[in-house]
Amino acid sequence: MIYIIYNTILAVASFVLLPYYGVKILMTGKYRKSLGAKLGRIAEGATGAMKGSPRIWVHAVSVGEVTAAAPIISSLRARIPGACIVLSTSTETGQEMARRIATDATAFIYYPLDIPFVVRRVMDLVKPDIFVPVETEIWPNFIRICRDRGVRIVMANGRISPRSVGKYRKTRLFWKRILGLIDEIGAISQIDAKRLESIGMEPERIRVMGNAKYDSLAAKAGESLKKEIAERLNIEPGSRVFVAASTHAGEEEIAIEVYKKLLAKHAGLIFIIVPRHPERGEEVRALIMKEGISDIITMTEIKKGKRRNRERVIVIDVIGELFKVYSLATIVFCGGSLVPKGGQNILEAAAWGNVVLYGPSMEDFTDEREAMEEAGAGITVKDGGELSDKIVTLMRDPDGLEKRGGKGREVVLANMGASERYADMIQRSLEDRRC
Repeated sequence: MIYIIYNTILAVASFVLLPYYGVKILMTGKYRKSLGAKLGRIAEGATGAMKGSPRIWVHAVSVGEVTAAAPIISSLRARIPGACIVLSTSTETGQEMARRIATDATAFIYYPLDIPFVVRRVMDLVKPDIFVPVETEIWPNFIRICRDRGVRIVMANGRISPRSVGKYRKTRLFWKRILGLIDEIGAISQIDAKRLESIGMEPERIRVMGNAKYDSLAAKAGESLKKEIAERLNIEPGSRVFVAASTHAGEEEIAIEVYKKLLAKHAGLIFIIVPRHPERGEEVRALIMKEGISDIITMTEIKKGKRRNRERVIVIDVIGELFKVYSLATIVFCGGSLVPKGGQNILEAAAWGNVVLYGPSMEDFTDEREAMEEAGAGITVKDGGELSDKIVTLMRDPDGLEKRGGKGREVVLANMGASERYADMIQRSLEDRRC
């Protein structure tokens, strides 16, 4: 009965949303690459590449989840060299990132829409022995079909945000039934474990194993990456750089105002702004020009061959560059936090030894915030005025700023090893399946 209700709601929602997404595809081209694949039309090249055994299907929704999935996949590849590891994503940006950093995967596909006949079609092509969703991605039809086919289900890097857990609890009886089909969950923290338990997961099937993102970030942060982005942006060693990262509408104006105040005290300060949604790049550029700053260059222009010379402001309007940009930062503001969006991942900046400032809305990253603030490398500000004051104070003491940032990097390094624990859990589950 619960599946009848769920699929009825899904059908109604699809009918309502279809015109919206149709317009999006026609007007912007968004979803055009992925729609056919999500309906089960996987390219022959992907299916042809699916060779090896056992067959492990790892799913990472978008960029953030891919960052966690990549080191887990590398650990699995080292343990089971002949495995066929298929990595799926839900978003096109996630797919691009997956192909760039998850090089140990065998094949890359899009995750199917949760429509039974579509799921079955893709299952027939992938033929997984085990399904590994990264973070909390629960699609009822997919999970049920996995169980019907004897496919093991193990969740890695499991987490539930405070905003999401309340929604799940309202329909706990439904989710308890779905979670009962999952063999085991590796949770990031004890808090996440308790939240999963509160929505119906049996506590004996939850294990706290840490955050695999630490492994990915620590492994990637290196001098070669820093040199590459510095040369591309033509930024000299020792330059002072203010990075406003993953900003949302309403935060760019604040970051621009902060930059203007900093510029009055630090001539030559470079400002790199990275909107959370790259398609807003032109909108952000217009906001900067409105404030009387015209020496601006975008990453798109740089990629087309234009060289940055005197431009003090760089707008990163493409995906996949933020982590590298952090390597150049003197100080960082991480967005999605001065507006109620739950925050963004501050560990990426910490991996490079940066002090990170952010607003009060960090509900989706409470553990990361607590760890960074305990180390003195994370600072909460209530508004633009406080953000400006804190940065001015920090930049007066370069040695102190570097020392605090180093403590943040130590947090990342000290928490490494989660990807090996997740790989061990997956391998054990595969062995249990064969018994």
